[in-house]
Amino acid sequence: MTHRTLVRALLTSAVLAAGVMLAGCDSDQISLAQNAKANQPVPPKLVAAMTEKDMDMQSPILVRLFKQEAELEVWKQNRSGQFALLKTYPICRWSGDLGPKVREGDRQAPEGFYSINPSQMNPQSAYYLSFNTGYPNAFDKALGRTGSQLMVHGDCSSRGCYAMTDEQIAEIYSLGRESFFGGQKAFQLQAYPFRMTPVNMAKHRNNPNMPFWKMIKEGYDHFEVTKQEPRVDFCEKKYVFDAVKAPGATRDPVFDASAKCPAYVIPEEIASAVHEKEQKDAAETAKLVSKGTPVARLNTGIDGGMNAIFASKIPEGNTGLSEGGDSQALASMSLARAPGTIPGTVNPPKPNLAVQQEEPVVATTSSTPSSASTRVASANASDKSASDKSTSDKSEGFFSSFARKVGIGGTADASKTTAPPAPAAAAPAKPKVAEAKPQSVVRVAPKAEPKQAAKPAPKPAVTTAAAAAPAPSSSTQLAGSAPVVQTNSFDTRFSAVK
Repeated sequence: MTHRTLVRALLTSAVLAAGVMLAGCDSDQISLAQNAKANQPVPPKLVAAMTEKDMDMQSPILVRLFKQEAELEVWKQNRSGQFALLKTYPICRWSGDLGPKVREGDRQAPEGFYSINPSQMNPQSAYYLSFNTGYPNAFDKALGRTGSQLMVHGDCSSRGCYAMTDEQIAEIYSLGRESFFGGQKAFQLQAYPFRMTPVNMAKHRNNPNMPFWKMIKEGYDHFEVTKQEPRVDFCEKKYVFDAVKAPGATRDPVFDASAKCPAYVIPEEIASAVHEKEQKDAAETAKLVSKGTPVARLNTGIDGGMNAIFASKIPEGNTGLSEGGDSQALASMSLARAPGTIPGTVNPPKPNLAVQQEEPVVATTSSTPSSASTRVASANASDKSASDKSTSDKSEGFFSSFARKVGIGGTADASKTTAPPAPAAAAPAKPKVAEAKPQSVVRVAPKAEPKQAAKPAPKPAVTTAAAAAPAPSSSTQLAGSAPVVQTNSFDTRFSAVK
């Protein structure tokens, strides 16, 4: 019995030792799938899509991100050697503005080209699963940009990251894991402010980030025309794509992001195809600009964006800087199924109310009214007959009305007395457009409580009306009375110049 126990112990030790040796040789694979979350299989639907598109399970992948469209694309290499689109995932949340990340704490999600190796995959993420984008790259560092732990992760929560749902990141993680198991050393992450189309380039033509966007568009175009992962280098604080050694050179060029560019060339077949695409895109962009394509608003102050499919599922959801944020579009998507679980703590983008100070609450006190106050004044003038009639009916007293009807002078003074400008007219404009309603502009002092008054004589004399003329200062009105003001009356005509 003792002998058998000893043999069993020796065998167990040998197995454990072999396991440790294997772990040392293949530590990346062990770390990629060390728990149930990280070891989830690729979903059957994705496997079927790979088969249909002639892709192997463990062939290389490439990821593209677009902020404005709030979409993440996973491309996978097929058996012909080119990359083809496997699946597009709506992004649940991204933070910041359109444009690159510059410094730690600016809440910006990075833009540019990054490389993801197995060590950047995090199976123990606090946000379900994640991988590090690799920001800052050599280009970012050359410009002195700072930041750390910029991820693509789950939990739909972002502070400078690209956040998916847990179900989405599980799929994306599994695709990356399998590509590493298949021998891919690192997959490329391309992050853009928007799809680099002529329409978007025209819309954002005045954005101060346009020089940077034109630079990374070169890499976008390289991938579009070749469907191959572009080689990325840096020199003179700029991106260089698909560079190879110059004719006659004995060794490959050595690049340094902060140093002068070495001698290099771009293969003719790639350079000519990219040049042709760039020329076509530039011509189309110029055509759109000449036709008056509106320029996108700058500095909106809105924190990031969210795909419309997620915004439609959240009370008061908003897509922020992403597309499809109008209420009609969101309502049309409300019955569609969300691609994953949206946590109850999700924080959708909020519009910056300070930017919406387009119309003040009262637009009658400024000597040089803004365009917004002019719009309010014009709207009031167009409806002057109806609005002044209603105001006069509510605020003038019985005796004032009586004097006006019989044509006694001094009605103008009564009108001035009974309808003084509201005290709030001198206050600064409030930020919320919703509060700048037309009735707020033309509203006078609050209606006083009706007082009991003696019934008028059926046919009053002129002397009675004249004696009663000072009464409007009390702003009283006979209870139950409803004076009618004709649209062509003196009071109405006078009120048009108030």
